Amino acid sequence: MEKMDTVDEARAFIQERAERIRAMGQNRELKTTAQAFTEESTKAGYSYNFSWMGRPIIQYPQDMLAMQEIVWDMRPDAIFETGIAHGGSLIYSASLLQLLGGDGFVLGVDIDIRAHNRAAIEAHPMSPRIRMFEGSSIDEAMAQRVHAELAGCKNPLVVLDSNHTHEHVLRELELYSPLVRKGGWLVVFDTVVEIMPGDFYPDRPWGLGDNPMTAVDAFLKTNDRFVIDEAMDAKLSVSMAPRGYLRCVRD
Repeated sequence: MEKMDTVDEARAFIQERAERIRAMGQNRELKTTAQAFTEESTKAGYSYNFSWMGRPIIQYPQDMLAMQEIVWDMRPDAIFETGIAHGGSLIYSASLLQLLGGDGFVLGVDIDIRAHNRAAIEAHPMSPRIRMFEGSSIDEAMAQRVHAELAGCKNPLVVLDSNHTHEHVLRELELYSPLVRKGGWLVVFDTVVEIMPGDFYPDRPWGLGDNPMTAVDAFLKTNDRFVIDEAMDAKLSVSMAPRGYLRCVRD
């Protein structure tokens, strides 16, 4: 009887959490406060404050926690990421795969892998699980190389975080979404650009109307394999990837 009570308590906790998340998704005051924090913290360079196992990760902690949940949920045998920078995200992903066990690996692509970053990544304890390709993620030859590298994988997780223009991200989605299997995830970062003030990125080639969120919206109009996980948006409240956490619901 005690065991059943424990099971019931666990189910009740999960149900209460789901209801709380739904309520948060409708909480206008919370959304307003979260948006104000997002704008002010971005101005302050908040995402540059954090590292993972010694390497700068340039992510919000909320999104790092979301990625941990996704990795545990789908148990990928590979994680493919566009955008490397200092390598913190590759090392974070590799460490999650290390905890899962098995032979899972991370593949990162960047148009310019700085020599000092490459050296630091290759010297890191997580390096045996990390592979890196230098070149444009939307180059056809690169896409073929990535698909070949992941050909033996049954359940890859795809994370897009490189050039944030509409055209670039949409092409990445077209090239790499086929890697994701039913039940898996595809994550598009910096969709937040679309909900920031129009003059927020004056020195960038992306901005209002031309960014990862507009690319996701265009992609979903012609692809019915993916849906936006609205519960993820609701529970995070603060995220660099609103409407960017996509679940694959069809083969």
